[in-house]
Amino acid sequence: MNAKALAFAALAALPFAADANPIFDGWYADPQIRRFGGEYWVFPTYSAPFGEQTFFDAFSSRDLETWTKHGKVLKAADVSWANSCLWAPDVHEKDGRYYLFFSANDTYPADGSKTGTVVRAKSDRKYGGIGVAVADRPEGPYRDLIGKPLIDCFWNGAQPIDQYVFEHGGEWFMIYGGWRRCNMVRLAPDFKSLLPFDDGSMWRDMTPKDYVEGSVMFERRGKWYFMYSSGDWTRDNYCVNYSVGDSPFGPFEFKGRILASQKPLATGAGHHSVIRLPGTDDWLICYHRRPIPSLSRHHRVVCIDRLRFKENGDIEPVTMTGEAPNGDGGDKR
Repeated sequence: MNAKALAFAALAALPFAADANPIFDGWYADPQIRRFGGEYWVFPTYSAPFGEQTFFDAFSSRDLETWTKHGKVLKAADVSWANSCLWAPDVHEKDGRYYLFFSANDTYPADGSKTGTVVRAKSDRKYGGIGVAVADRPEGPYRDLIGKPLIDCFWNGAQPIDQYVFEHGGEWFMIYGGWRRCNMVRLAPDFKSLLPFDDGSMWRDMTPKDYVEGSVMFERRGKWYFMYSSGDWTRDNYCVNYSVGDSPFGPFEFKGRILASQKPLATGAGHHSVIRLPGTDDWLICYHRRPIPSLSRHHRVVCIDRLRFKENGDIEPVTMTGEAPNGDGGDKR
């Protein structure tokens, strides 16, 4: 079968009903979905108390239905400056190698400010930020690429977490941020440092309306979609909003909410990623949500549903699928 036929087969294989969601067992969040060769990969955050978030697992599938777990593809113990709070992995293939971008240590300025340039000492457990690791295969094992964070400061007030990397015009960019602020940076070709934009700036403030965290940036039919999470990750109001522009650099027009709680199935749906099935205009959204009943603030599971567009390019509200748990949480811890 050619790539287009395989893509249609993969889409047809998705039940989008009954117990199809969550797509695999366990408590996970912040899923990044990618496709390498003929396989789909999901890289999530392990959803647990912060001190237990010391590794990343990965999951692979050829049909988007049966998933294989690859345990501990990157561990904090293998990153000299990381100790916990490993969040939001994002993996890209470049020149035959695989690069895993991640955030670690839930860093914040030593003086408690949100202004940006005051960082902690490297000996402090809260010193950290956004890093990058490299491997020869998508399942790793990954190793720290530069021995320090790419970003360790709160430039423009944005916490250095929740990075999303994308390519545009033959160059690589990263959009990131937490604490209701969002930046974009330009990456060096080897991913070991940052490059200035044409105007000489290093950090471009991209904060849209109602932004909290979890940036996503992608292009469809000449339009750029800037998606992100709003609300509180521990509450029912966690959701996904989006804006649209003619360029990844903006300006963007705010469009509104497309993914939110849908009782009695689940609440707190957010921190997502998207993927287009090759050779088609069929898109999927991979996200986490809180089953009802929720067993803990960390009780988050990974799901996949269709992402549909209207004729004018606007995104239709996502209908979550799956079956509500029967009281035991529906998942294996």
